[in-house]
Amino acid sequence: MSNSAVLSISEPSQAGEARRNAVALASSLGFNETAKGKVAIVVTEIANNLLQHAKEGLILLQTINKQNVLGIEILSLDKGPGIDNIDECLRDGFSTAGTPGNGLGAIFRLSDVFEIYSRPNEGTAILSQLWAAPLSASLPEQLELGVVCLPKIGEEVSGDAWASKVSQQLCLLLVADGLGHGPLAAKASLEAVRIFEESNHKSPKEIVEAAHGALRSTRGAALAIAQINFEQQSISFTGVGNIAASFLSPVKNYNLISHNGTVGHEARKIQEFTHQWHPSGILIMHSDGLSSQWRLERYPGLSYKHPSLIAGILYRDFNRDRDDVTVLVAREGG
Repeated sequence: MSNSAVLSISEPSQAGEARRNAVALASSLGFNETAKGKVAIVVTEIANNLLQHAKEGLILLQTINKQNVLGIEILSLDKGPGIDNIDECLRDGFSTAGTPGNGLGAIFRLSDVFEIYSRPNEGTAILSQLWAAPLSASLPEQLELGVVCLPKIGEEVSGDAWASKVSQQLCLLLVADGLGHGPLAAKASLEAVRIFEESNHKSPKEIVEAAHGALRSTRGAALAIAQINFEQQSISFTGVGNIAASFLSPVKNYNLISHNGTVGHEARKIQEFTHQWHPSGILIMHSDGLSSQWRLERYPGLSYKHPSLIAGILYRDFNRDRDDVTVLVAREGG
């Protein structure tokens, strides 16, 4: 899991607040002064872009971890006018708002990972990742993962939770949605994460069965676990409750089935399904805080972008606002 925060940007003082939040997070993660300076510039430029071009938007900050190195992921999301020519906007000196035109280029140069997706009249999403220490280029990731996990507006903690366990042969992914919202819902979903971490050598069905017993003292939760076997090119899935999951690829698309019920209280059927996994495909899992009306084909080219950018755009456009929300997107790395 990762700590996440969402910051609204609609007036200049909020840009300063976003910068201070990001620098404080960087300090807590062990960023040195130079690296903290980069974080401050990136967040400031992102916030200024939102104010100048979209007039308002969101910045999502979260802790990320790769190769045991901590980092910060910054997602900028807006529904503004969009960008007609992204390559031109990345060039220093280009501006449509009467500014020096260095902002987007600076974000690109300072980020360790940078991606952007924009469509005219539909908005823009920007992904920036910065790491506290250099990553090893000789250790490619077996899985690329992007997650948005946020509480209901007005709540301090999310009743949703997620977890992952990745090795060279297998990847296990969990999404849990504690019944209701607030601290008691969080207690249920975090108990599911605890069982997942203790039992991640088991199959999805066995982990859900173990969680069913462990969550009896909680409100209970909707719970889904996917296991990707890279050697066998298969995906096994067990779900109980309203966690939705879909696999999308150029070869085949399919939904993964969850049975009705609540883990910890009533789960009449706990069943594991196995499907073919395609290396070119993506897995999307989400709680019911995200509307099920999304269709990735609405966004030409988005499926080739970083999973974090996909998760962010789905959150931006299909978040229900009245519940905790988790969107998890996974793609085979290499």
